[in-house]
Amino acid sequence: MLEPMALTDKLDNYCERIGPEFWSEPLNALTNAAFLIAAIAGYMLWRRKTPDDLFALVLIGIVFVTGLGSFLFHTFATRWASLADVIPIALFIHVYLFAALNRFLGLSWWAALGIVIVFFAVTPFAGRAVAPLVGSSAGYVPALLAIFVVGALFLRKNARFGREVLLTGVVFAVSLIFRTLDGPVCDQLAIGTHFLWHILNGVVLFLLLRVLIRQRAG
Repeated sequence: MLEPMALTDKLDNYCERIGPEFWSEPLNALTNAAFLIAAIAGYMLWRRKTPDDLFALVLIGIVFVTGLGSFLFHTFATRWASLADVIPIALFIHVYLFAALNRFLGLSWWAALGIVIVFFAVTPFAGRAVAPLVGSSAGYVPALLAIFVVGALFLRKNARFGREVLLTGVVFAVSLIFRTLDGPVCDQLAIGTHFLWHILNGVVLFLLLRVLIRQRAG
C-alpha cells in the first residue's frame, strides 16, 4: 500500500544538494538574494515613478516573497517548502500576464482575465508536451512563449518597450537553459547551474517590473 506524501518529506531536486541538512545548497540558497534585490530595486523605481500604482506594488511584493519562498526550498528542501517556492512564481506569472495584456496591449480587463484563465488551463498540457526536451523546466516554457508573444505584439504599439520585453525574453531563455542543465552537468560540475537561474531570473523579474512601471509613468 502506498504511503501518502507528507509535507515534511525531504526532496533532493538539485545537483548542489549533498544531504538533508539546512545548508546543503549554499549557492542555491544565497543566490535568492537576486529576487530580493530585484524587488527592492523595483520598489525604489516604483516610489519615484508611480507611487499610486498599487497593482505594480503587489507585483513587487510577489517578487520579494518569491525570494523568501525559494530560500526556504533550497534550505529546508521539503514538500511544504516546495509549495512556498512555486506558488509565488506562478502567481507572478499570471498576475503579470494580466497586467501586460491590459496595459501593454490595451485589452479590456475581462478579455485579459479570460486569456489568463486559458493560459492557466493550458500550461500543464504544454509543459507535459515539452518535458522530454527540458525536463523539470517544462512548466516555465509557456511563460517564456508568453513573453515573446506579448513583446512582439507590444512592439507595434511601443517600439522601445516592446524591444525591452523581447530582450527580457532572451534573458529568461538563457536562465531557463541553466535551470535545465543543472542535472545533466552534475557529474562534471558538482555545484550545478541552478544558482545561475536564480541570478538571471532576478534580472528578468526586475526588467519586467521596470517595463510595467515606466510604461505606466509614460
